[in-house]
Amino acid sequence: MAIHHSILSFLQQGGAPYATLDHPVAYTAQEEAAVTHVPGRDWAKTVVCLADGEPIQAVLPATCSINEERLRALTGAHSLRLAEESEFDWLYPGCERGAMPPFGPLYGQRVFVDRTLTADPEIVFNAGSHVNAIRMRYDDYAMLVQPVVGEFSRHSLTRRVRGASA
Repeated sequence: MAIHHSILSFLQQGGAPYATLDHPVAYTAQEEAAVTHVPGRDWAKTVVCLADGEPIQAVLPATCSINEERLRALTGAHSLRLAEESEFDWLYPGCERGAMPPFGPLYGQRVFVDRTLTADPEIVFNAGSHVNAIRMRYDDYAMLVQPVVGEFSRHSLTRRVRGASA
């Protein structure tokens, strides 16, 4: 499956350098990281949540899960829950179910990135299908998406984060 034109246009209009990766079919973030030979801490999975009923994207390492209370506080919402796939399929035209890229602005959604993803220079994530991925520098991704960065993951590896003192 080719990467949908809307995703490629979003990247090109933003002027951010990137590389595409084709890989064997994989459905979970951990599997996708494995088949692309990317450490799970560098695979940025996109989880759709509903913050006060508004769809948002939470982006965190494949090796982590969401601490919903911390994410709720970061969003400023009164309520937050994980969305069911059936609730958000229609939000990501041209994407396979569960394979949307973490490009909230393309879809009119706010993006929240867990701080652990900022520690490494590059991230890799779904490109709209279960056989394509995008690799780019985290700084370029942040420039393109303008995410809110905070701490909301569970079971994160202890790592040095940019801007943190040693």
